[in-house]
Amino acid sequence: MSVITPFPHPRDRRATASFDRLELQKILDLYGRMVAAGHWRDYALKLNGEAAIFAAFRRTAERPEIRIEKRPQLRLKQGAFALVSEHGTVLKRGNDLSAILAPVERRLMRLVR
Repeated sequence: MSVITPFPHPRDRRATASFDRLELQKILDLYGRMVAAGHWRDYALKLNGEAAIFAAFRRTAERPEIRIEKRPQLRLKQGAFALVSEHGTVLKRGNDLSAILAPVERRLMRLVR
């Protein structure tokens, strides 16, 4: 006899936190500029039910220099996005991704004479 397995119902599926296309484009644009400047060399992306995390590394074998986290359940409280340092300290939190990425982008600015 054959065994028939039913398709899962849509309400049974767990929602996965993820970055949308524009958010990921902003993050990868910053990552590309940081690679070109020689600051970063590798990245990791982790998506699960409660958070989407983008981690940027100076070297592959180290802890990530920064993590950009999106936690949709915190959007009404502290903000969905967080910029987390290498040591786990939350540097900035809010709902605007551009404002969260601003401290990292400041590292790219150089004085031009």
